[in-house]
Amino acid sequence: MKIIKTKSLSFLLILIATSILISGCVDSSSTSQSIQKQEETATITVTDALGRNVEIPESPEHVICSGSGALRLLTYLEEQDKIIAVDSIETRDSVYDARPYALANPQFSTDYTVFGEFRGNDDPEKILALDPQPDVILKTYSTSGYDPAELQEKTGIPVVALNYGDMASNRESMYQSLRIMGEVMDKEERAEEVIAFFDETIEDLNHRTADVPADEKTTCYVGGIARAGPHGLQSTEPTYPPFLFTNALNVAYADMDLSTAEVAKEKLIEWDPEIIFVDLSTLQSEDENSAVYQLQNDESYSQLQAVKSGNVYGVLPYNWYTQNFGSVLADSYFAGKLLYPDRFEDVDLKDKTVEIYTFLVCQGDEELGREVCDQMINAFGTPAFTKLDV
Repeated sequence: MKIIKTKSLSFLLILIATSILISGCVDSSSTSQSIQKQEETATITVTDALGRNVEIPESPEHVICSGSGALRLLTYLEEQDKIIAVDSIETRDSVYDARPYALANPQFSTDYTVFGEFRGNDDPEKILALDPQPDVILKTYSTSGYDPAELQEKTGIPVVALNYGDMASNRESMYQSLRIMGEVMDKEERAEEVIAFFDETIEDLNHRTADVPADEKTTCYVGGIARAGPHGLQSTEPTYPPFLFTNALNVAYADMDLSTAEVAKEKLIEWDPEIIFVDLSTLQSEDENSAVYQLQNDESYSQLQAVKSGNVYGVLPYNWYTQNFGSVLADSYFAGKLLYPDRFEDVDLKDKTVEIYTFLVCQGDEELGREVCDQMINAFGTPAFTKLDV
């Protein structure tokens, strides 16, 4: 009888020990899985350009860029491989293209599905059908297309609004967007490098030209500025950044009431600039709507001193799916070399343009930067940075 009791007691102790051991293993495994899940769903809160506090995954692996220029900014931060779809502008078949970020990344047009139309006209159903799903939607020009809050509500995906800004009066807005995007993508250091690159380049341009006396400056004008498509010679920009950065004497600058940036022909003839720059995007129009055609065929313009002397030059497009910041800098050095030859004699324009594109959109690949530069200069048949036949 004692033997039986002893055996029973031993069996009971073994059973209890085994249960404890199994319980410990299960708890450990559950705890590990719980920690892993917490790590996978860790979030941060960012304040977007609209002042909205948006909760996002700590390190998003999949994103989409909605709105003009959003993918350009992401490319500046060297995070373009995180996209899982594109808007329709990236897959559009066009004879002309003047977007360096896209030229450096031809896969945008071939390797991704389309989640919506360009200029922020997103399709929530297409977004929800993406696999994998985006962790974050980065959206510029929030008043165009889908409202960020509404898009977030319809998709359940965090939407971070960005103010694209510009290189003239709204440069700080552009810098803020780079910093917000840097925070979202965990690329704060790269964002600061890009901002520093812009600041240092603009300072170099200003340093070379700031002390040129006004009476020694050459009057100039830029026409054919694109705005949602090509325009003619009367389309200008009073605050054209290449002129601002080089302290140029822009004849249109004083008339700041030119809110539409469209000048009267009579006004341009009255200004009679010594040098005319033409944004080559105008060559998309092969008729009387082209600035080059107008300069060649309109007798009113034949009396301009720039036309008489042959001082009409083509420059890289300023606006193409909103502003091309790298092209603005390249145009600035061209303007500087033309307006102040002695101040820029040490600058090789081709090398400088390659340097700009290499840093901004080619992830340091100089060979690719040179390819992008060549494509941009020759995008419209008539090479940029050359005298136009008018």
